[in-house]
Amino acid sequence: MELILEQLTITLGATVLIQPFSLLIEAGEMVTLMGPSGSGKSSLLAFIAGDLPSPLQGRGRVSLAGNDLSSLPPEARGIGRLFQDDMLFPHLTVGENLLFGMARGPREQRLTRMREALAASELEGFEARAPHTLSGGQRTRVALFRTLLASPSAMLLDEPFAKLDVNLRNSMRSFVFGHLKERRIPSLLVTHDVADAPAGGRIVSIGQGGEVT
Repeated sequence: MELILEQLTITLGATVLIQPFSLLIEAGEMVTLMGPSGSGKSSLLAFIAGDLPSPLQGRGRVSLAGNDLSSLPPEARGIGRLFQDDMLFPHLTVGENLLFGMARGPREQRLTRMREALAASELEGFEARAPHTLSGGQRTRVALFRTLLASPSAMLLDEPFAKLDVNLRNSMRSFVFGHLKERRIPSLLVTHDVADAPAGGRIVSIGQGGEVT
């Protein structure tokens, strides 16, 4: 399973935010994209996911496991996302948030998978808890597993650790990166903090004039 980006570019009117570039991300690999605020990092992820807002424009080909995703709507691309905000539904319990990630399948099977996710997140017994009662790290774990329960074929991470304190960031990086690698999900992480990049992983940077190197 590979995520392949071919000649991707992001523009705003006549302004080129990101120059055309290509990238292949292997199964289980985490590639880090770095750049200053406003350089177009989040816009690039939105284009890959299929929901780039106007007036921004993106061009290029996005393919996953050999399938061209460029003309597909976001819900048909099989791409999961983690954001700086956990995006948990406040009116649903922790268990209901996890069940939301599984749109299909018998209810008992989905309940079993939800409880297995809670156990893997070290959150057994939290099924009926409201999201606002959780710590930042707990919310990040729930958000990750809600995404994983949807069985994504690739993952995009938009500064998901930015709001966590230093000690919690370290543990959450290990937790998130470990689960994505174990599932062999190709992943692209956007950040402006080099400490977020996994040790030994590839780093690409958006430089002057939107050039990606």
